[in-house]
Amino acid sequence: GPKENTQGAMEHVHLAVEEEDLYSGYNDYNPTFDSEELENDVGFQQAVRISHGRRPPVSTDYSVTSYFEIYHYIIFGFPIAAGYTSSLTRGSTFDPLGQSRGPAAPLEAKNEDTPEEKIKILEKKVNDLIKESCMAQSSGASQLALEKAKEAGRKERTLVRQREHSGNADHINLDLTYSVLLNLANQYANNDMFPEALNSYQVIVKNKMFSNAGRLKVNMANIYVKQKSYPKAIKFYRMALDQISNAHKEMRIKIMQNIGVVFVRMGQYSDAITSFEHIMSESPNIKTGFNLILCYYAIGDRERMKKAFQKLISVPLGVDDEDKYLPSHDDTDSEMVIEAIKNDKLHQMERDLKVLAEKYIMTAAKLIAPAIETSFVTGFDWCVDMVKSSHYVELANDLEINKAITYLRQKDFNQAVETLKTFEKKDSRVKSAAATNLSFLYFLEKDYDQADRYADLAMTADRYNPAAIINKANTMFVKQDYEKAGELYKEALRNDSSFTEALYNLGLTYKGLNHLEEALDCFLKLHAILRNSAQVMYQLLLEEPQQAIEWLIQVLSVTHTDPRALAKLGELYDGEGDKSQAFQYYYESFRYFPSNIDVIEWLGAYYIETQFCEKAIQYFERATLIQPTQVKWQLMVASCYRRSGNYQRALETYKDIHRKFPENMECLRFLVRLCTDMGLKEVQEYATKLKKAEKMKEIREQRGKSGREGSARSRREGREGSAGNSGHSSSSNNNNKRERLSAKMRSLPGSNEPYEASSPKEIDASYVDPLGPQMERPKTGAKKRVEDDDFADEELGDDLLPE
Repeated sequence: GPKENTQGAMEHVHLAVEEEDLYSGYNDYNPTFDSEELENDVGFQQAVRISHGRRPPVSTDYSVTSYFEIYHYIIFGFPIAAGYTSSLTRGSTFDPLGQSRGPAAPLEAKNEDTPEEKIKILEKKVNDLIKESCMAQSSGASQLALEKAKEAGRKERTLVRQREHSGNADHINLDLTYSVLLNLANQYANNDMFPEALNSYQVIVKNKMFSNAGRLKVNMANIYVKQKSYPKAIKFYRMALDQISNAHKEMRIKIMQNIGVVFVRMGQYSDAITSFEHIMSESPNIKTGFNLILCYYAIGDRERMKKAFQKLISVPLGVDDEDKYLPSHDDTDSEMVIEAIKNDKLHQMERDLKVLAEKYIMTAAKLIAPAIETSFVTGFDWCVDMVKSSHYVELANDLEINKAITYLRQKDFNQAVETLKTFEKKDSRVKSAAATNLSFLYFLEKDYDQADRYADLAMTADRYNPAAIINKANTMFVKQDYEKAGELYKEALRNDSSFTEALYNLGLTYKGLNHLEEALDCFLKLHAILRNSAQVMYQLLLEEPQQAIEWLIQVLSVTHTDPRALAKLGELYDGEGDKSQAFQYYYESFRYFPSNIDVIEWLGAYYIETQFCEKAIQYFERATLIQPTQVKWQLMVASCYRRSGNYQRALETYKDIHRKFPENMECLRFLVRLCTDMGLKEVQEYATKLKKAEKMKEIREQRGKSGREGSARSRREGREGSAGNSGHSSSSNNNNKRERLSAKMRSLPGSNEPYEASSPKEIDASYVDPLGPQMERPKTGAKKRVEDDDFADEELGDDLLPE
């Protein structure tokens, strides 16, 4: 460095002492500085003309003054004498700048045809290709990065051949060769070309001229891990570990951590524990501590699980206290500094590290709590006590809430509620979270008064909690107070515009208010955010039928086997008069869910309409299994046998129906008619039963005439009073559709028509909306979080759908 060069130069400086002559030696002759001879020095003249190369000095024993003299000679064209001359030569003119000699010769242009210049240009091209390859990889263009790396390799081999041809084989740039090979190997690995990558790494590792190449065995081990060749990976990790000195402690720790993870994948937990325990004793970190707990959990060691958890919560993060980011109003300069650093990359990194640590601790506690004690409650309490005594004390409340969720998972609703109620006297943040979850639970239980109460409590504790506001709005929604619900959903969106639940529920609210344009606008905005949400796309069916069909096709592109969406699409095509497309989607819906009575009814009616009555039988028989107390399905089976000409089977079916429903007059009529046409003696028996049933019906009608009239009047009044709410009752819509379909089914040929006749009337096979009333219920604001690890648990939160 500069410090060493200065020291070396100072070794030649002669310090003045009293006994020495200060001017001795200045007039000594040195041929190096003879200006006459420099004109004949070819090396020096070449250096002056093209500024390329420098003639090596004759001797390195120069003083500081000598270097000063050379510098001035090259710049000004004459030597500066360090000594003293008495006078100028007689007749000479003082010309220190040498202007009397005329202008200097012009500099010669570079000659790019020389071998040395060609080699330099080629070296630059290789370096540029390596840079381009790295930049392409960083931008995600892996294939382009590989092509650049290969081209750099070809250029570098050409460069080596040129050096050998020019006789400079001893001056091969090993650093450049190393860079080319390493980049090529990396790009092969990035493109999953593992055999080629391993070969390139092997070339580097086996070359003894490359120092520290042994650590590249880590890269080779990583490739073996991707190939699931775990024994080879362990071998190469250990080889790399042997070639890395103890001075590189951090590198060695990372390699040992990789070894432990590979042992876990191999199921060798004892060997993994050995690696992780060594790391925790030498350089503890959060990730290794968590992995150690997982290994102890795998082998079922309770006591060591507890010790490992205590080590985990005591790992120092190296993160400063958050108080340093608090503004200081007394000191303006300090406040400006805090404003500059409170959101810088360092602070973001500190926050991310803290969040990661809290995630691992929470996951570890949820994992080991049921395993370290005889009951999960005792285990949770132990974990809470340990966390309270650490610097993660705020996580203790989250663990308590998680205990309530565990109660829910065990279907112990009362204990979950009691646990959450203990937070009512906690600080505002925890109180708001617990009250939000309680509101959610009561909402699922349809205890809307309690849900409303705890939503108010959550909003009181934290007025800007969007989840609490959504829960409050949901209670207003179910009470059909759509105006109030809409205002609350808008407030939740103002507090946090990323809450898609609020936007979705706001769209449902606009539907309740019959503001379809505003509802459609909400769902279109939501579709731009959640492109693959089938629920959102289903709500877009508010548009025209053709547009609704397009949206449903998009829904099916996300949920290919949703039977209700398939049935809805069949209904839309049926409404458009496209029976063949309607049949296709109804049939697919039946294939995935063969118990939807409306789909079964439509398919049976379709086959009757197309005069394939024998194919309709299987659908009506299935309907009989689903609704065995509904006589109409069994009558339709008998009718299909009759219409297809199988009178004997039709007679047997009607007899079976009569045994189950002896007072059904329609069945008796068909029995009388069949027995008459077939000349059977049972005709008189069934005729007598039919007359008796008709007489009993007439008597019942006479007795109940006044009652029926009163009931009919009451029903009419009730329908008129509830007409304004009919648009919000999905169940009434479903009943209406089924009534329409049943009416059409009854319009099929009756007893007064010939057996072979088919009805020319069109069958209106309507169908219930595939997503049903669940889609009309608003989403709650309770949280549901899934961790990234294998031991993730659900936690109530902001986006759990009440289904």
